[in-house]
Amino acid sequence: MSFIALNALESSFAGPLLILGLAFWMPTLFDREQTLHRSMVFAVAGGLALRYLWWRATDTLAPFGPSWDCLASWSLFAIEGLSIIGSISSFVMLSRTRDRSLEADAHLEWWRPGPPPRVAILIATYNEDLEVLERTIVGARALRHTNKEVVVLDDGRRDWLREYCVALGVRYLRRDTNAGSKAGNINNALSVLATDPVPPDYIAVLDADFVPHRGFLNRSLALFHDAAVGLVQTPQHFFNADPVQHNLVLSRSYPDEQRLFFDHLQPARDGWDIAFCCGTSSIIRWSALRDIGGFPTESITEDFMGTLVLRDHGWKSVYLNEPLTEGLAPEGLKEYVSQRARWCLGMMQIARSRVGPLARNRLRLRDRWSVLDAGLYWLSTYLFRLAALSFPLLYWYFDIIVVNAQVPEVISYFGTYYLWVLVAMNMVAPGMVVPVINDVSQILGAIPIARAAVVGLLRPHGHPFKVTAKGGDRSRVVVQWRMLMPYLALLTLTLLGLALGIFFDGYAFDRAGSGKAIVLFWTLYNVLVLLVTLITFVELPRQEMHVNDRPERGIFAAADGAQRVWLTGLTQTAVRLRGRIYQPGETGVLRIRDVGDVEARVSAATRDGAILQLTFGPDQSEALMLRLYTDGGRPGVAHARMAALVRDAAYRLSNLTRMS
Repeated sequence: MSFIALNALESSFAGPLLILGLAFWMPTLFDREQTLHRSMVFAVAGGLALRYLWWRATDTLAPFGPSWDCLASWSLFAIEGLSIIGSISSFVMLSRTRDRSLEADAHLEWWRPGPPPRVAILIATYNEDLEVLERTIVGARALRHTNKEVVVLDDGRRDWLREYCVALGVRYLRRDTNAGSKAGNINNALSVLATDPVPPDYIAVLDADFVPHRGFLNRSLALFHDAAVGLVQTPQHFFNADPVQHNLVLSRSYPDEQRLFFDHLQPARDGWDIAFCCGTSSIIRWSALRDIGGFPTESITEDFMGTLVLRDHGWKSVYLNEPLTEGLAPEGLKEYVSQRARWCLGMMQIARSRVGPLARNRLRLRDRWSVLDAGLYWLSTYLFRLAALSFPLLYWYFDIIVVNAQVPEVISYFGTYYLWVLVAMNMVAPGMVVPVINDVSQILGAIPIARAAVVGLLRPHGHPFKVTAKGGDRSRVVVQWRMLMPYLALLTLTLLGLALGIFFDGYAFDRAGSGKAIVLFWTLYNVLVLLVTLITFVELPRQEMHVNDRPERGIFAAADGAQRVWLTGLTQTAVRLRGRIYQPGETGVLRIRDVGDVEARVSAATRDGAILQLTFGPDQSEALMLRLYTDGGRPGVAHARMAALVRDAAYRLSNLTRMS
């Protein structure tokens, strides 16, 4: 390496090294609640993004003309440029945040000395099993707010559910058709409630698998002290691991995919006064809903569109970032991906609707930006993921150079930008952005989501609403071959192309010059990401729905007397006992806090105890559901714990053959 090249390489590290130095002392000065601090951090991120984009446009593209190099180079730049514009929009969005907990504290029961407002709790259901529904219904009945009515909206028209609701004293509604899907189901309920002698003052919406915490209504209603507020949204938390967490065995060290959005992006949107409804776990003022004529049915994401229609009529939407509900995350990869593809399609429908950013309406500029920001995310993110995996193949197989750059330049421009974004995001949203794992969570559904983005933008109408399936048998290993095959093909082509380039096609390196290291690093990173992606497509068995992570004391009375034991992994059907070994088939009575004495049978012996199958009485079953789902705090992992994540990932890799 020449002296000039070595000097250039050394100088290119100045930016990344400066950022690493800043990363050590910035946490002592940075306050993520301060708009000024956030704005400064993201202003630098935006500046570095523009600097990188300018370098890409002026120094790395193939000459414009009728050549494959030009077509490939400019295509990648267009996709990457769109993605960076979306990132800059997100930087601006994240420069603010708002926490309304103190506001809720100050205005609890603002209606006093008058009577509490009447709330109808709408639970929309289509095909969920009783195991899923009963948690939600029991939790809704146990809410502390006294003036409430639980209403189950059954679009599946199931007689057993009607009988169950009658037994619990819960109102049951059904309709003859499924027109309008979930939005139509809720609108039908609104028309029925409008004929009641006393219509509700507020509507709370819960998905069939979301259980409210006891304070959900009281805390959320506090924000309606402002007469202009039409909607209060709360975050969605999950009591089970999503497919990425579960299949990579990271449920105790890595947060679910929705945490970044609900814990950080929605509060940032609220800082700009553009928080939006996410369907479940929201409360809407009755008069506001009547003002807009119910939920719009033009989009399959009626929640976001409903927010915009409310805005168009002058109503405010606000966000209370407190764990007030918890629900069931999609357990299978098919459901996980189809849910996100539906969100993407619905957003594209909104972009082309009467409340789209370019339509004639009364929306503010920031509301239009809100739609553009969300649309850019869905349109650019997943398309760019696919491009990043595919474009290096053009070099290995066809000698097409898509990025004509040298290593020092890439380190100086891209390395500095990328490293600063990691630092900035971990200052604002600690433990939310983890390279490779974040890539995998987006790559899993990149093909159907990118397709949904393009189809929804070009042909927004005529797409049916697909319900996300919940529950079902998850007791065996399932390899999602159909979803896996495109990525297996990409990995095979990448490895083969790499081998051809290194061992056979010397010209491939000659033409790239010293920039060959860029293509090589890019390719090796893709290999790593694709390998982890393939592992994620191997769905591991799920045996427990909800896990109580904190061990507790209990008493197990078997044939040889009562013994104090430790209880872990308590679920609605089983518990793990530690402290004394019992043999399969032994029976007894287990005393559980807040539940009482429960009949139990040993189903399996373990190294330090046993697994007990539990048989609850009706009152005991309800008491356990309330304890597991309504009395807890924030379920799951709030942010990545890097040491534990490395340990869990190593465990998954070391046990790959045995576990899959």
